[in-house]
Amino acid sequence: MADVNAPPLPQVWLVRHGETPWTISRQHTGRTDIPLTPRGDDEARRLGVLLRSMRFSDVFTSPLERARRTGELAGFDARPDADLMEWDYGSYEGRRTSEILSARPGWRLFEDGCPGGETVSAIAARADAVIDRVRHSAGNVLLFAHRDILRILTVRWLDLEAREGRRFYLNTGSLSILGYDHDRSEPLVRLWNKVPDESAG
Repeated sequence: MADVNAPPLPQVWLVRHGETPWTISRQHTGRTDIPLTPRGDDEARRLGVLLRSMRFSDVFTSPLERARRTGELAGFDARPDADLMEWDYGSYEGRRTSEILSARPGWRLFEDGCPGGETVSAIAARADAVIDRVRHSAGNVLLFAHRDILRILTVRWLDLEAREGRRFYLNTGSLSILGYDHDRSEPLVRLWNKVPDESAG
């Protein structure tokens, strides 16, 4: 039987950064340190409205500008964590999926990785390191990061293989929440890909 006097189980709040020029053009954006667009700034501020009533024991961000700036505009002083950086796409950096497929039919990011970049297992190891840290936090944790690292972090939270991240879609400026059901042996997704209404704030 659950202990009704036990503190609530902690949650991990995931924020994908706001819009950038390359999210508009659908180019793979890994380690290129690209800024937010004005719309991306607005997305970050709307997230701040959604988050401002919450209290977090720890707040971390990818060191890349688009994630860091999203955190700042949302109203948080987040600590940089290199493990939250986006997938290193290697020679596929800046390229669209359609361009890659024309040269390499059948290519799948979550199964094949990127030449000159990270393997799926390498990015999964980074996600596992983040999960280990947040599970040792005293309370709720907030993370500002990127599409593919957050997708992989989510499936690793659920004890699934990293390649299953391909089944989760994330918009820019979105919020998702990971948590537990009855206890820490039952990790689950509590909220996925919530985009604040444009009237917020």
